Amino acid sequence: MTIRILLAEDDLNLGFVISDQLKSDGYLVTLATDGTDALKRFNEQKYHLCVFDVMMPRKDGFTLARDIRKIDTEIPILFLTAKTMTDDKVEGFKSGGDDYLTKPFSVEELQLRIKALLKRVNINTNIPEEKIFAIGSYLFDTENLNLKIGGLTKSLTKKEAQILKLLYKFKNQVLPREVILNAVWGQDDYFVGRSLDVFITKLRKYLKEDDAILLNNIHGVGFKLEVPVK
Repeated sequence: MTIRILLAEDDLNLGFVISDQLKSDGYLVTLATDGTDALKRFNEQKYHLCVFDVMMPRKDGFTLARDIRKIDTEIPILFLTAKTMTDDKVEGFKSGGDDYLTKPFSVEELQLRIKALLKRVNINTNIPEEKIFAIGSYLFDTENLNLKIGGLTKSLTKKEAQILKLLYKFKNQVLPREVILNAVWGQDDYFVGRSLDVFITKLRKYLKEDDAILLNNIHGVGFKLEVPVK
């Protein structure tokens, strides 16, 4: 399994330089140019490490890290920044960062810090990524975007699959609305909130063949996918 890195950097020239170097080291790199785009991409694909610029449009690196920590508490996050003040570094660590690299920096130092972070969390590149999950009597195929039960197969849209994957990840727990909205749409305003409600209604319909599965609306908070514990 190749290690995937999510790189968020609004300076395209620097972003391409970092991306090309990391790719030459054997990593798969996804480059996002702002924090909102990075958060959406994070929910679309499994990553092993994040590298975030701090000063970005639409959503800064610290806010991005806090949003990601609501979804994933383990993935290493490395900040890139021109800021050198101690208070800024403290804020970075408080927002969920694991390491800090001040610009200008050498690519070699970045490579060494990435290797150290991956070693720290014991990334095992030989473990294949799980793509099919059992949700009650259903099989949820996240790669081919479908739900199967018995002889029935229901195709899912990309957003339906993203939402269901999040709900499954936090199964039998309340998942806040804003976490889903930020992860899938990159924002949590009224209009995308109404869209989420439509998707939830559709997912309930898709899961109705198994009476043991419940997708409950926790009023004013979020949603809870209840599945039997085996």
